[in-house]
Amino acid sequence: MSVTETNPPKWQQGSLIEVEISDLSDRADGVGRWQGRAVFVPDTVTGDRALVRLVRVKSKYAYGKLQQLLTLSPHRIRPHCIVADKCGGCQWQHIDFPYQHQAKQQIIIDALERIGKISHPPVAEMLSRGSGLHYRNKVAYPLQRSATGQVQAGYYRKGSHKLVNLNQCPVQDSRLDPFLAQIKQDIEAQGWEIYHETRETGKLRHLALRIGRHTGEVLLTLISTDWNLEGVEAQANTWLNQFPELVGVCLNRNPQRNNIIFGKETRCIAGKDELEEQFAGLTFYLRPDTFFQVNTETAEVLCDFILDKLALTGSETVVDAYCGVGTFTLPLARQARHVIGIESQTSAIAQARRSAQRNQIDNVTFHVGNVETILPQLETAPDLIFLDPPRKGCDRAVLDTIAQLQPPKLVYLSCRPATLARDLQQLSACGYEATLIQPADFFPQTAHVECAAFLQASEPSSDDSPS
Repeated sequence: MSVTETNPPKWQQGSLIEVEISDLSDRADGVGRWQGRAVFVPDTVTGDRALVRLVRVKSKYAYGKLQQLLTLSPHRIRPHCIVADKCGGCQWQHIDFPYQHQAKQQIIIDALERIGKISHPPVAEMLSRGSGLHYRNKVAYPLQRSATGQVQAGYYRKGSHKLVNLNQCPVQDSRLDPFLAQIKQDIEAQGWEIYHETRETGKLRHLALRIGRHTGEVLLTLISTDWNLEGVEAQANTWLNQFPELVGVCLNRNPQRNNIIFGKETRCIAGKDELEEQFAGLTFYLRPDTFFQVNTETAEVLCDFILDKLALTGSETVVDAYCGVGTFTLPLARQARHVIGIESQTSAIAQARRSAQRNQIDNVTFHVGNVETILPQLETAPDLIFLDPPRKGCDRAVLDTIAQLQPPKLVYLSCRPATLARDLQQLSACGYEATLIQPADFFPQTAHVECAAFLQASEPSSDDSPS
């Protein structure tokens, strides 16, 4: 396969072009340039030279499909997973771990400079723990039937909803591997209907597993369109007897026609509906649908770093906005005078309160509600606001309230550099300076990255001083 000068390719769909990959995008694609225009190519890495078929062409950029590698990048490695070229669960298994960190740092810098308009952003070296494998403490596998009728569980192929069947995964905690093959066999033996998303028939949609990395306790959850699974109680008890580390089997009901995994209702079928986990020296209660960082060890490293960097004296009032189950609220409370947690999910706050009681932490107050509603109503001016919003970033009203409250310090924890950069630009206009951006690799083998941004309120100028 080659590109000849006698038949030069054109900037159009279907053309075969030769591209040198010079960068990686925040969507995990390799990026090259051809005739001055960007070409995004999955499954490539900086330093690859490749023949690429153009599959979607715009005026200034195009998406291509890798056809042949002409020169291999020094950062290219053999994937640890035998189906890495098919499975959509990971995007960067072909890239060596140190370069993944380097690429993620550059993605953060590019976002802060381009979107946040921050010159020379203070981005530190990546925090990480482990090899980048066997780190996930929670997985949710779609279920399908094969052409021969066998129950399959795995991840979707890249760019499709065709399933790649798995019996193990090098990214999830290896203690979860024995569950996969056995549970698929048992589901098949039970004759439970598997949900078909196109025809919208059947019941079972997903199999979810969660493990306490430090405790070893496991929860198993079946996600179904309704509660009626004949024989599920007996099967759940069989699983409890078969797997000593399994502490509970749950059934979650999700009848909605969407891609959201968990529905709003979960019932415990056998055992407990929660597991215990240790995090930062504290005990937490986690249910099947509880939001908790999937990379426990690296999250602990970042938590310790944040606490060391803040060097709280015990006199501070801290607000933890979007506090969830108190993952950072409770560690902060051990060093502050008082911490106020705000979270919109009632169930998360209930778990946070239980965990606070379990750890004998009584200097915390939790509020159920939206941050943009609760934050302006607080009677005590905070010394520090800790922000951990969803991927979409902070609501504009939250940033406006921070501008009014003007706490001396902010910590903004973000899982998406683009929205972090956008919000930092607004906070900069409100008088805050980002003194440090600390990335942490919560999501090895993917382009996703977590950042903790430390912000300091600017000192008022002499012109702003009262006369």
